[in-house]
Amino acid sequence: MSAIIEKSEEVHVESVGSHDKQRCTPGSVSTTNLADCDHCVVFPNRWSRIRYAIREPAAEFLGTMIFVIFGTGVNCQVFLSTNPNVEVVPRGDFLSLNFGWASGGISGGHINPAITFTLAVFRGFPWKKVPLYIFAQLLGAFCGGGVVYANYFHAIDIVEGGPGIRTINGSGDLLATYAASFLTPVSCFFSEFLGSAILIIGVLSVTDKKNGPPPQGLLPLALFILVLGIGASLGMNTSYSLNPARDLGPRFLTAAVGYGTAVFTYRNQYWLWCIVCGPVTGMLCGAFVYDTLIFEGSESIINKPNTQASDRRLHACPAHGGKLPAGIESA
Repeated sequence: MSAIIEKSEEVHVESVGSHDKQRCTPGSVSTTNLADCDHCVVFPNRWSRIRYAIREPAAEFLGTMIFVIFGTGVNCQVFLSTNPNVEVVPRGDFLSLNFGWASGGISGGHINPAITFTLAVFRGFPWKKVPLYIFAQLLGAFCGGGVVYANYFHAIDIVEGGPGIRTINGSGDLLATYAASFLTPVSCFFSEFLGSAILIIGVLSVTDKKNGPPPQGLLPLALFILVLGIGASLGMNTSYSLNPARDLGPRFLTAAVGYGTAVFTYRNQYWLWCIVCGPVTGMLCGAFVYDTLIFEGSESIINKPNTQASDRRLHACPAHGGKLPAGIESA
């Protein structure tokens, strides 16, 4: 969920002094330009070139898969263990669920199509990367759900009453998310909208360099606390998906392993109007609020020069950015 790592023009190479150019031999490591190195290449083999091209979507795939494994895994362990035929003593509670989902959501990537889309709108994330990121996130979530299902399907058989029985209320809701029965459609949407807005405001604030962000090593902890707080306070109604990939990947998996089309027709395509539209609109609104009130960076559409400033080629003064308004310093 942190800022995207820019491509570096420099590469890390092993260096030892040589004639007129730096030569590299095993030993010490330094940072230098390729032009200064007589025996360095960016891609020593074909796979290194392929890995360089796919590393960003691959990171999204792995991050989302691990996120879903942690989250749906703790769902299965907590609820399946409440059946006395599976475990004598239940293995966890609602706090365990929140810790499991919070632990999986601190990989440092987007791992969320709604975040990817929002960063493209408000932070200049390249639009050409958006489809590839979203596909990698969905695939990662699908594989993560498959890993958890493979790990727990014997316990699922016991809870459901047999190997060929698969129902949403029995075990399907352990992988994908389904709203509480007492909620109206508007309440379902609002619950996802609210949690997603808070999530993106938190993410943008802890990654805003002018807003007192946490030290680099403590950023995962800040995100952990953020997700934990959302789950502990807003997680009951819709199981706080806040992430279309986290839901759609396992939902496709459940449809494939025997839960049928009911996972998509539930409450008139609940997956679309609540799980997809709720987080996307919530994060767009949350980012709009944060950028309107707090963010000063020029990459946001809120801070783009207006027509008059563009015509006169004016821009915000870098030296003035981040300064407190008059009167606050002495207050």
